[in-house]
Amino acid sequence: MGSKILMIEDDKSIAMSLKFCLEQEGFEVTATLDGTSGLEESKKNYDLILLDLNLPDMHGFDFLRLQKETPVICLTASAEELSVIEGLELGAYDYITKPFKVRELIARMNAILRRRDLKPSARITLGNLTIYTNLAKVKKANDEIFLTTMEYKILLTLATNPNMIFTREKLLADIWDVKEEYVNDNTLTVYMKRLREKIEDDPNHPRIIVTVRGQGYKIGENL
Repeated sequence: MGSKILMIEDDKSIAMSLKFCLEQEGFEVTATLDGTSGLEESKKNYDLILLDLNLPDMHGFDFLRLQKETPVICLTASAEELSVIEGLELGAYDYITKPFKVRELIARMNAILRRRDLKPSARITLGNLTIYTNLAKVKKANDEIFLTTMEYKILLTLATNPNMIFTREKLLADIWDVKEEYVNDNTLTVYMKRLREKIEDDPNHPRIIVTVRGQGYKIGENL
């Protein structure tokens, strides 16, 4: 039995077409046409939710506020920076803009599903910062820091590859596990600024995530 997917899409023709394609790839797909029924269905055990943001009875962001347990990929007709950031801040794992290639969507779905199955070392220490990977929690000294999904992914990707320099494009491509040609890095500066404000003692002179001029980002040395 394949991974269980809940799709919430109000366009019935799109829903049925995408459901067919995903089932051909071995996924077990349940489709609902509005947010209310989707929210009720999401109480069951699903591995991943595909969420259209423009639903007839509620905005997808309202769904994200009410559903925190299952990873969500947002299906959106708009890739405007602010709307993308808001969705990720509310807990979405990823987003994809319509119209999209089914193969790209499946690549992003598999990336999230694989990530859920990984069992890395339970603790990573970076100076006074500790990442509890089995709990997806981060503490600075003894105080827990609340990171958004995207902030946590960026930190974990860098922390598990401490000797690697990530270009902006590679960092986002690795997070989403897609080819770099699919990546738009316009929002990375925003994510990095907010992440550094939370984890660094002095965000203007970061020591945990440092910028390598002309190359990208890496974990600092001698932490």
